[in-house]
Amino acid sequence: MARRRHRVAAALAVLTGLAVTSCAAPAAGPPAEPGPAPVPPGLERFYGQRLAWGPCAPLATNADDRALFEDPAFDCARLEVPLDYAAPGGRTAQVAVLRNRADQPAIGSLVLNPGGPGGSGTSFAAGMSGALGGGPFDVVGFDPRGVGASTPRIDCLSDAEWDAERADADHDTSPAGVARAEDRSRREAANCVRRSGADVLAHAGTREVARDLDILRAALGDRRLTYLGFSYGTRIGAEYAERFPGNVRAMVLDGAVDPTENAVDSSVAQMAGFQQAFDAFAADCVRRPSCPLGTDPARATAEFQALTRPLIDRPAPVPGDTRTLSYSDALTAVFAAMYGSHAWPELSTGLAQLRAGDGATLLRLADQYYGRRPDGTYPDDMEALQVVNCADGDRITDRTVAAELSRRATAAAPFADAGRGTSGALDTCAFLPITPTGVAHLPHAPGLPPTLVISTTGDPATPYRAGVRLAEALHARLLTVEGAQHTAAAEGHPCVDDVVADYLVHLTLPPEGARCALTRP
Repeated sequence: MARRRHRVAAALAVLTGLAVTSCAAPAAGPPAEPGPAPVPPGLERFYGQRLAWGPCAPLATNADDRALFEDPAFDCARLEVPLDYAAPGGRTAQVAVLRNRADQPAIGSLVLNPGGPGGSGTSFAAGMSGALGGGPFDVVGFDPRGVGASTPRIDCLSDAEWDAERADADHDTSPAGVARAEDRSRREAANCVRRSGADVLAHAGTREVARDLDILRAALGDRRLTYLGFSYGTRIGAEYAERFPGNVRAMVLDGAVDPTENAVDSSVAQMAGFQQAFDAFAADCVRRPSCPLGTDPARATAEFQALTRPLIDRPAPVPGDTRTLSYSDALTAVFAAMYGSHAWPELSTGLAQLRAGDGATLLRLADQYYGRRPDGTYPDDMEALQVVNCADGDRITDRTVAAELSRRATAAAPFADAGRGTSGALDTCAFLPITPTGVAHLPHAPGLPPTLVISTTGDPATPYRAGVRLAEALHARLLTVEGAQHTAAAEGHPCVDDVVADYLVHLTLPPEGARCALTRP
């Protein structure tokens, strides 16, 4: 559930301020190195392309982006890349790119990825570029292939199908229930193929995104890449570092996806992280008047189960909405609120309302997680998340393994246990015509310059140990952040942002063992 991240642009003011005041200082860090790696044979026309910059309005895919992209400070373009790198003379894809140019002599481009998979980098860069304007970087965001305004697009579910998927409260783990669940997964996989194209799905993985990123680096005119990636964006960064270590200038990876874990172990570790975050939420809640989980933190999981499990058979009404709150949406609301303690008060309110039979606040939290808009439309990012993870190797086709994942996940996060037993039903990924292009492994990137990995001790979605392992594999400097939220950079924490800015601008790393402590607002 490493989701895309929405930030307030002003949260990057600290980064900008340091960058501006430090721009004239001599650069520290490693000595100059030879130029980037040669252009791979057969890709010369892609690496030699010039981006045709123009207004960003044509790239907007929703009303929010249309308003955001009207800013004349932004210009946009489409980057052409091979759909299949093994056949560069065949069909191509167009990657949407947004840029906010530096006001002063630029170090180069700072390329951002917000995570996901499925997060729109153009929207993300536009949302934070107001704070970065005037700094020493052209701030650049791109929509990875299949995502957002990039074409061809990954599309698996209609808006009505999304509403129906979320409302489905079938937790029947009997053989008949498993068969029904797999029938739905087969239909969704067939829809993905019909609406997206089998060739698009087959080439949607991070391996291809990293190669697209190097073509983008060249098209931007940068000899080396300066990159800031969050959550899933760390997987892109690690893949790029392995494939193009000599093409990296600076790389910050915040909220690392563990590159060594398979699909089962990764999911179980993530669920354990969410249980840890839920326990922290509950401990905070019970200290406050009228906590909907009671007064004993040891009983909070049981109280939550008693409150939410009845939704499986009787969804809660939502005043003013034709929809109801399903059990799965109630869990989604909790997962969404675990990404940062700032959302805990709203979650407490929603649980208290649910006790009174009102599911409105929890449904709103779930809508925010899925990106459902007021008009009932959805972005395609959750579909892209599933397809990309599937292409990257998060694929389970053995029902015994699926049942083991179900058992271990509920053991790791009992608050999310529906109490209906273990299911070995295969998900949509198992039925997609995709041969995984990635495999869990320890990254090896000889020649990679010093990089920075940030890992937060209480991160529910990308557990702390994942960042430790990634830093060790890349021989990167680790910044440990003590706190309970998903990722830490660009959130307005001076300790973290000062470290990030000093590294991106000067290539100066923090000392070994560096730590920052976050406090709950």
